[in-house]
Amino acid sequence: MTEYDLPGMRVREHTVPVPLHWDADDGATIDVFVRELVRPSRDADDLPLLLFLQGGPGGKGPRPVGRGDWVDRALRDFRVVLLDQRGTGRSTPVTARRIGALADPAAAARYLMAFRGDSIVADAEHVRATLYGGRRWTTLGQSYGGFLTLTYLSRAPQALDRCLVTGGLPGLTADAREVYRRTGPRVAAKTRRFYERFPGDVDRVAAVADLLAAEDVRLPDGDRLTVRRLQTLGHALGTGTGAEQLHWLFDEALVDGAPSPGFLDEVARRTSYWDNPLYAVLHESIYGSGPGATGWAAEAERGPDLSPDLRPLPFTGEMVYPWMFDEIASLRPFRDAAHALAALPEHPPLYDPARLAANEVPVDAVVYFDDMYVDADLSLQTADAVGNVRTWVTNEFEHDGLRAGDVLDRLLGLRDR
Repeated sequence: MTEYDLPGMRVREHTVPVPLHWDADDGATIDVFVRELVRPSRDADDLPLLLFLQGGPGGKGPRPVGRGDWVDRALRDFRVVLLDQRGTGRSTPVTARRIGALADPAAAARYLMAFRGDSIVADAEHVRATLYGGRRWTTLGQSYGGFLTLTYLSRAPQALDRCLVTGGLPGLTADAREVYRRTGPRVAAKTRRFYERFPGDVDRVAAVADLLAAEDVRLPDGDRLTVRRLQTLGHALGTGTGAEQLHWLFDEALVDGAPSPGFLDEVARRTSYWDNPLYAVLHESIYGSGPGATGWAAEAERGPDLSPDLRPLPFTGEMVYPWMFDEIASLRPFRDAAHALAALPEHPPLYDPARLAANEVPVDAVVYFDDMYVDADLSLQTADAVGNVRTWVTNEFEHDGLRAGDVLDRLLGLRDR
């Protein structure tokens, strides 16, 4: 264990070995990294535990840098446990070298399947038993962390005191194609509002797209910047300040008729996946539960209204497309494995509908009415299908409300209303 202090918090770090495959006794292991936070003045107190299940897939636990965010609020009442989900951060990473060392794409797909939500929940249970003596804890699931919450409730509800979910109640039976059929129009609506709010950006974005269509423009890592990669910048439009970020990005995109170095550097940072290839590799797999291949659902649902030839240029959201594994350097080593993963005919079920219907663990969830990533209607259907769920439906925040406002404080008080 390593221990040190940050402003307003004491930090303890642990590395815990776990099986690579929880469903097979093959001796293969990986490490899972755990960071615990507590207020120094309360370190000796018998505080309840709060396990944070972050968004993703492929997202590592947050790195605290100061006071005033949701972590600071949580530390008033809890000892906070931040898990670098398997394959991320300081847990054993999933790297291009590791994937390339496997025998064939089928073996690589098998390896990647070990990094889904069911294994993450099994890791959390192992951490709870080995580091915390089996004490029950409260979970806070942000975005994909809400998906993990429903898996946790399906597999080990006895571990949980209470579950908090921010923008992450998944559709229990919706496959990836249904999800994209529902979220696609929301991306289009947010794109329209972006251009209405910043009308000058219609021509700015079009000028960049026209240049990329006509010339071979390279990003700092050597990748060619194509128009369809430019479209993926729309991912930001689902956050509270995403429209402003996109506006300022294009405000200085061209200098003397050429893309500015700063623009290219920022586009590379937002679209390269160097720090998180698992997000793209596993993205559609989070919707795989039971029979049926995910089958590159976003590509199957991508219609002519998203053509890179259209002006004003349409943006896409968080969708992942097969061409990304050809055009993006960090993803190319994963290409064959990603195709094998998309073709898997069946996935282990992530949710137990009967157990969820009988759930007695208090679940308090904020549903963002205009959420671009997690469909609000599917979230509310799930809330009706799971026992003991209370929802707070709001359009006051976008998908990142946990980081942008007082969402946690209000969610913690939901049972008192």
